Amino acid sequence: MQSIKANGYSVIFNFEGYKELNKLISENNYSTLFIIVDSITNEVCLPKLLPKIETESSIEIIEFEAGEINKNIETCIQIWNVLTELGADRKSLIINLGGGVVTDLGGFIASTFKRGIDFINIPTTLLAMVDASIGGKTGIDLGNLKNQIGVINNPKLVVIDSEYLETLPQIEMRSGLAEILKHGLVSNQLYWKQFLDLSKLDFADFDTIIFDSITIKNEIVKQDPTEKGIRKALNFGHTLGHAIESYFLDQQSKKKLLHGEAIAIGMVLESYISMTKNLIFKTEYQEIKSTIKSIFGEVIFDKNDIESIMDLLIHDKKNENGKVKFVLLDGIGSFIINQEVENELIRASFEDYKI
Repeated sequence: MQSIKANGYSVIFNFEGYKELNKLISENNYSTLFIIVDSITNEVCLPKLLPKIETESSIEIIEFEAGEINKNIETCIQIWNVLTELGADRKSLIINLGGGVVTDLGGFIASTFKRGIDFINIPTTLLAMVDASIGGKTGIDLGNLKNQIGVINNPKLVVIDSEYLETLPQIEMRSGLAEILKHGLVSNQLYWKQFLDLSKLDFADFDTIIFDSITIKNEIVKQDPTEKGIRKALNFGHTLGHAIESYFLDQQSKKKLLHGEAIAIGMVLESYISMTKNLIFKTEYQEIKSTIKSIFGEVIFDKNDIESIMDLLIHDKKNENGKVKFVLLDGIGSFIINQEVENELIRASFEDYKI
């Protein structure tokens, strides 16, 4: 599998990725390697990684409790303190081994510790491989609000090793599939069409699916690294999806939604809005809705849920001058950004989702 050239770093696959990792460690003569893991990847992924690292520098493992609920400033402070106690300096390297929570949080920690030290992402979930570890976005949540604090700062390298997917529960694989579907919907209709019938898809070759999805995202990010324009396309499904995810994260009585599960709902809702604004055909909307609901099922929303979710929209990072801005489809495989949507249309999208 060939490597993918991003803005100032490369995404390299499997064995070649570890070769490049060891070359980078050797050439930069890092003082200490810090591997950030969560409580799950420490157990199931770290034993796969450690034998592949070739270095005479000391290696320190820093673990935090798994889960989106721990992607916050308190966890950062704990890890910054550990780095300080272990003598980390500006010649240290952080390796983030985990899913999107680990790469988001670990990248933010590296980008801010001593005004920034090098980091490498080794994603272990499908979602992190095709989305979170790519593009330089790092960050943490503010309370239940997703990714409110962060910086855009690129890793030195991203290593994609699909063997880590063997450790992944099926529900996490499905979560990652949401971002893959999004890449097709906003940028490549033929790519989207592959997923209309999963029974015909050869998931034995996940490297190819991951490679194609990363390529789509990378081509968009290279044109707009700081998300002033075209990169906003990658937020399709996320305006409502993030609000839904944040709402369920804060409700003790409700089952938490994985990121991909919430984004899948957001894509259905925002596709309905696209259809109502005559940007996609009704047949296209029905195709999107039926495909996504066949994979992810349906979540029940009552009137109070919907109103609370709508209240959270004001915190979306794309907003300008107090107005909520949506990314909508302009036909499958294309998009339009900075669209204002009336509240009644948002409510109508929830009503149609139930049907």
